[in-house]
Amino acid sequence: MLRSLRQTFLPPIHSLQIPKLPFIPMYSLPCPSTVCRNASTTLQPPSPPIPSSAYIHLPFCRKRCHYCDFPIVALGSSHSNTATDDPRITNYTNLLLREITATETDTNTPSIPLETIFFGGGTPSLVPPHLVSNILDTLHCKFGIAHNAEISIEMDPGTFDAHKLNELVELGVNRVSLGVQAFQEGLLRACGRAHGVREVYEAIDIVTGCTGLENWSMDLISSLPHQTEAMWAESLKCAVGARPMHVSVYDLQVEQGTKFGQLYKPGEFPLPSDNQSANLYKMASETLRNAGYSHYEISSYCKSGYECKHNQTYWQNKPFFGFGLGSASYINGNRFSRPRRMNEYTEYVRKLEDGMIKHDRINSEAKDMAMDVVMLSLRTAIGLDVASFSQLFGECLAVSLCKAFEPFVESGHIVFMDLERVKVSNGSRVAFIRLSDPDGFLLSNELISIAFRVISP
Repeated sequence: MLRSLRQTFLPPIHSLQIPKLPFIPMYSLPCPSTVCRNASTTLQPPSPPIPSSAYIHLPFCRKRCHYCDFPIVALGSSHSNTATDDPRITNYTNLLLREITATETDTNTPSIPLETIFFGGGTPSLVPPHLVSNILDTLHCKFGIAHNAEISIEMDPGTFDAHKLNELVELGVNRVSLGVQAFQEGLLRACGRAHGVREVYEAIDIVTGCTGLENWSMDLISSLPHQTEAMWAESLKCAVGARPMHVSVYDLQVEQGTKFGQLYKPGEFPLPSDNQSANLYKMASETLRNAGYSHYEISSYCKSGYECKHNQTYWQNKPFFGFGLGSASYINGNRFSRPRRMNEYTEYVRKLEDGMIKHDRINSEAKDMAMDVVMLSLRTAIGLDVASFSQLFGECLAVSLCKAFEPFVESGHIVFMDLERVKVSNGSRVAFIRLSDPDGFLLSNELISIAFRVISP
């Protein structure tokens, strides 16, 4: 499950639950009038970038997990992974195709074929391959698909066999995200997952044995009820042993309206304390980096060259299409989401087809754009490109950010780097600002909030 710092603006992407750390003395944030003037101006780029990524929401699951607050359709635990004619899936897919077809494109601007496509959910592996094929065909007719496009699909253990995976690969799927979450039977049951450990190993065997599929990722969740450090160490060891090219590690978020939200309060037993959650995060960072994975984003680790290209669209603040129930788009500087309820989504598609829904280009406030850039950049190991930020929002604001972060450079939570990405203490040589791993990443919400206060006092 994925979460965002600004969930209403972005598709499902993860944000850590920030543990309580030792007290760090605060300071007076710089707030020169030039910063205020700079942040209140309106920026209008000469030409908005054209989206080359598409997120497709396939909301079907066998059952709702206890931590899930995503828009899903529960098919029932007995739903067969070989079913091809479930009318709920077929009808939704047809609705999705109508939305894609009705989406307006700028006829005055040359189109760019899609470079990344991500089938998320839900459990997309429950959708029959021939329906996935229909979606890809419609995307190709509408936008085009680059010959080397990254096409990812989320799959859960127990929802696919070798034949289904081979069919998907033949359609062009070249990246799988496997939702393992844990390697302990008790933890999987406690989460309400529909699969067990046996299905996990079966799924790993299927994925690793699939000819033509090398790029696959594994999802794990930390801070689960009754989860101990020994359990987490075992899950990390098993993940490394499976040798995925990518690992995503998410800290449990207890959301209102979920079963966990009814049963538990964050930081209280049987959930780990804040300090215990921080230790689990540090364990993951150390274990995976020692195993040769690069910690390239707060929740993401990969072997060299296997970053998730689709998710990098989000981190780099690039535009993207979103299609399906509850999905979000970022087009022409405008972030918007579809309804989360099926009846309302159906009506949305009808209005879109009738030309009653327009998402025109908007002129964003400089401070809002600056906050997006800072929030997304600081989630990554690359960090914030100071020169690029200065060019967009003014040198004065960039200098003010550096000054605000100086105490955290001293405490080891922020790293200043020069053009060669060598650490520097401060001054004019700062070319990149990044959060340290793992301590800075653990304090990410607080550090990003400080940046927001500088940008918009």
